[in-house]
Amino acid sequence: MQRLRIQHLTEYLFPTQVTLNPHRLLLRPREGHDVRIESSSLEITPAYNIKWQRDVFDNSLAVVDFMERSDKLVIASEVLIQHYEQAPFDFLVEDYAVNYPFMYAVDEQMDLAVFQQLAFFNDQRTVNDWLLQLELYGMETFGMLVKLNQAISNQFSYQTREEAGVQSPAQTLALRSGSCRDYATLFIEACRCLGLASRFVSGYLHAAATEAGNATTHAWAEIYLPGAGWKGFDPTAGVVTSNQHIAVAVARNPETVPPVSGSFTGSGGVTPTMRVNVQVNLLA
Repeated sequence: MQRLRIQHLTEYLFPTQVTLNPHRLLLRPREGHDVRIESSSLEITPAYNIKWQRDVFDNSLAVVDFMERSDKLVIASEVLIQHYEQAPFDFLVEDYAVNYPFMYAVDEQMDLAVFQQLAFFNDQRTVNDWLLQLELYGMETFGMLVKLNQAISNQFSYQTREEAGVQSPAQTLALRSGSCRDYATLFIEACRCLGLASRFVSGYLHAAATEAGNATTHAWAEIYLPGAGWKGFDPTAGVVTSNQHIAVAVARNPETVPPVSGSFTGSGGVTPTMRVNVQVNLLA
């Protein structure tokens, strides 16, 4: 078991006072057999009311209503977690799913169907053409996913993007570059073209860069493998996820789970300055 401290600061600075509309926060890690939250704190400016709930995917969601106008919004989260060792390859896929292609079991098909639906239907031909180049068909299922994961990592140039949302898979394929969320989106859409149930994951990564701070959140994908469950693949690094990855939110649509989302009302032309600082430290 390892203990990690996750500090996540988001600041918006406005040139004049504005009215902050309700904001949605997805900052609290998903707990399970591998992750336990030891303590957590959340500091927000200006004055606010907060309501915690579980969304449709069982993510821990905070809805914040603000009580006064302000020229700044500061959200500071600190969470201490216990992350238990989990060997990323310590699992067995059901016999019927060892080799691709396969069909999910009848009693799981209805629940998984929504995760097999394409989010970028108009990009299907472009994605399929790219998949044909990789010669994945007829492979062992897990090996195929590893190859796809590494192909994205090796074939594309990573770029940090400040813009909201994700690139479409066709954009990423055309540009040969993208951010972690763009890579994850392409991986998910490729898997859905292959008929595999796939979902987007937003969270934190423990690495040298996040130990130092001035980092951002991370994104990867999960694929449902019979007998193993939802297995994580990080196409940014080309690796299977491990205890370095701390999931916060999962979603069918990659654009629906930013860490902080909301709006404001102010005089025309008001543009805020944003600063994000994520730091993940291993504790003794």
